Amino acid sequence: MESSKSLSAWQKSQQYIPGGVNSPVRNFSKVGGHPRFIERGSGSKVYDIDGNGYIDYVASWGPLILGHAHPEIVNAVSAASSHGTSFGAPTTLETELAEIIVNAVPSIEKVRLVNSGTEATMSAIRLARGYTGRDKIIKIDGCYHGHVDYLLAKAGSGVATFGLSDSGGVPEDFARNTLTVPFNNPEAVKATIDANPDEIACLILEPIMGNMGIIPPREGYLNELREITEQHGIVLIFDEVITGFRVAYGGAQSYYDVTPDMTCLGKVIGGGLPVGAYGGKRDIMQCVAPEGDVYQAGTLSGNPLAVTAGITTLNKLSAPGVYEQLETNASTLADGLSEATQKNGIDAWHSRVGSMLMLYFTPETVTDADGARTADTERYRKYFWGLLESGVYVAPSQFEAGFVSLVHSQEDISTTVQAASEVISKL
Repeated sequence: MESSKSLSAWQKSQQYIPGGVNSPVRNFSKVGGHPRFIERGSGSKVYDIDGNGYIDYVASWGPLILGHAHPEIVNAVSAASSHGTSFGAPTTLETELAEIIVNAVPSIEKVRLVNSGTEATMSAIRLARGYTGRDKIIKIDGCYHGHVDYLLAKAGSGVATFGLSDSGGVPEDFARNTLTVPFNNPEAVKATIDANPDEIACLILEPIMGNMGIIPPREGYLNELREITEQHGIVLIFDEVITGFRVAYGGAQSYYDVTPDMTCLGKVIGGGLPVGAYGGKRDIMQCVAPEGDVYQAGTLSGNPLAVTAGITTLNKLSAPGVYEQLETNASTLADGLSEATQKNGIDAWHSRVGSMLMLYFTPETVTDADGARTADTERYRKYFWGLLESGVYVAPSQFEAGFVSLVHSQEDISTTVQAASEVISKL
């Protein structure tokens, strides 16, 4: 495919933006070549500035569950913008979105809207510390909760892509209260708690790991974490920025029937616009200012455009049969990809939960971050470029999830499977 305009745009962007991108994985550095600069999206497809079209499974990293430029969202946001883009004052739209979230997510009795997933996790942890009066936290190796200093210890996604166990610029004092344990290992959690009695404020994790590909919890794992944290007065936080309203209307906690104390949301609840949220039990949330003494604020929090897009999206997702359709679309794609690797004798582990999926080039079942890191990233690089040249856009990293939307047609999926089969046959 011709990509000279994207190359020129990338060369120019590097003069003004670090790496030429505003989020590291977009740089394509771990798959080689240069990124494609996207001009527009429509339905299941995106189109770059060279005029190439791609069936899109990045979906803006998850939020576009209704596809690109959904007419109802475009119209709703356009109408909202005609009344003003930001007020710095309450609107009834914020209450409407909050009510939808509270009614949908089992753990949330009250919710605070913010601007990003990073803000949500940062605020939730501060609140857990204020609520418990403790300083230390437990996170899971490979789970990414945003670029907060103390959360970049053995993070996933972009950090793992670049082979870093943490980040430059993070003082040791900031990270010393962050204790990291493996995913799917409740015994490690118990041992860490025993070694730090009455010092741990919270345990935060992605209930389905989504920043080292897709790694589901083992049966009973989340239930064990729920029991352990309750025994020790530790706040259990589910980071459902990716999984919230994606794997089920009530998120992964609804999917697995495990209720944490707090939940962080983002992506889908903004319908493609920047938004985040954190919420939980009423007695915890009443510690947030102005009701309590845990301070958090934001000029654009509850922005009317983002909230409008979120309300429109969540109302569409509440319709009967939506998640069954997502399951059908995703399972058809996953089965086709699995058949392609098996037919060609390629070692691969296919992971899927709902409409999130990942193909790891490794023969072993992936159950934690260390397992994910054994994947053949060079083989993935070839797979990525083969698909891109065939008009299929997947994540430019072995460690990022793929997302299926409601507007991916059977033709899209069939075309994708055929293209993947041809690419895999040459690996």
